Amino acid sequence: MEFTHLGRSGLTVSRLCLGTMNFGPLTSETDAHAIMDSAHDYGINFFDTANAYGLRSAGTSGQGAGRGSTEQIIGRWFAQGGGRRERTVLATKLYGDMGDWPNEGKLSALNIRRALDASLQRLQTDYIDLYQFHHIDRATPWDEIWQAIDVAVTAGKILYVGSSNFAGWHLAQAQEAAKRHSLIGLSSEQSLYNLINRDIELEVIPAAEHYGIGLIPWSPLHGGLLGGVLRKEREGKRRLEGRAAATVEAMRPQIEEYEDFAAELGHEPGDVALAWLLHQNAVTAPIVGPRVQEHLDAAVRALDVQLDEKALARLDEIFPGYRTAPEHYAW
Repeated sequence: MEFTHLGRSGLTVSRLCLGTMNFGPLTSETDAHAIMDSAHDYGINFFDTANAYGLRSAGTSGQGAGRGSTEQIIGRWFAQGGGRRERTVLATKLYGDMGDWPNEGKLSALNIRRALDASLQRLQTDYIDLYQFHHIDRATPWDEIWQAIDVAVTAGKILYVGSSNFAGWHLAQAQEAAKRHSLIGLSSEQSLYNLINRDIELEVIPAAEHYGIGLIPWSPLHGGLLGGVLRKEREGKRRLEGRAAATVEAMRPQIEEYEDFAAELGHEPGDVALAWLLHQNAVTAPIVGPRVQEHLDAAVRALDVQLDEKALARLDEIFPGYRTAPEHYAW
């Protein structure tokens, strides 16, 4: 396993981050525990979750018991001992409503305090390594947010702070407010980023690089559409519906070209997509969210895929990206 620092911090994390959103709704607790053990065997020490994970979506079968149940699954895994907690850089998130009563969501000082304590209880730990804001809260002042975070850091309940789904100017707001309070501020930003969706190259990545914020991409295979979806469709292994079907139809020539190029390189399409992210300077660790053990095994393969300048240029031709704003759309 390869390791790097989380942004400008001294925290060392694996180049792959284990996402746990499937644990409960789509992956049984027994299988989830086995996957987490396997992740440690591979050397993956960076795990990501959220307080709202665990709610089974409509039309799916699974064992999700509701919001918070994924954290509980991880907590019971930690409780088995064997150094599981000590070997894990644990990241969780808050923002989403955890109930129907006022102040059970978002980033008020009150919810930060309550949500953090609830996550600690579910995770059966006394501290969170990386506590992340799952979404921007436009109604809560940054001075209030950072004051609440400072209290939690002083109490030893969290060590580092991250954001998720922030715009570039949100990162700037957060960091400048943190500076006023003599705080470190954000160490990471978790964003949608992959070969198909490269929007954050306009402003989020430049802002993150300026402030020394590590980038943690989610949905690296764009919901599986970069994982050989056309081949699986031909083989009858996947049936496309809804938004996925519409995206594939709109981009079918590009996806066909991409899958052919991956075959030319001698790699699986999903391995190439993950490897491409690992070749981006701003990226700390893509989040891989396995539903079964085979998905984790496939993700680890990507660490051995080397893409030269010619291959990277070819991928840019198939899925064009963005120049940094404003040069992308102005002089």
